[in-house]
Amino acid sequence: MSILKKIAFLVFFNSSLFIVLMIGLQNNSKQSKVDFIINETVNLPIGFIVGASFISGSLTGSLVSSRILNNNKLSS
Repeated sequence: MSILKKIAFLVFFNSSLFIVLMIGLQNNSKQSKVDFIINETVNLPIGFIVGASFISGSLTGSLVSSRILNNNKLSS
């Protein structure tokens, strides 16, 4: 499978997860703020914070692992 197909699949899969997350959070009333070092965010639903963290971690981890596998194939 070429690297372009892998990236397209990863983007499609994680975008699908994000859309399902948005649909599921329509009537969520529990909200919280995320504290950064300098300031904090607006009130966001807790499910959105957790879901967005999971999706961004999944996308980043998949891209990094595919990059490492691609470099290993080129070295061999």
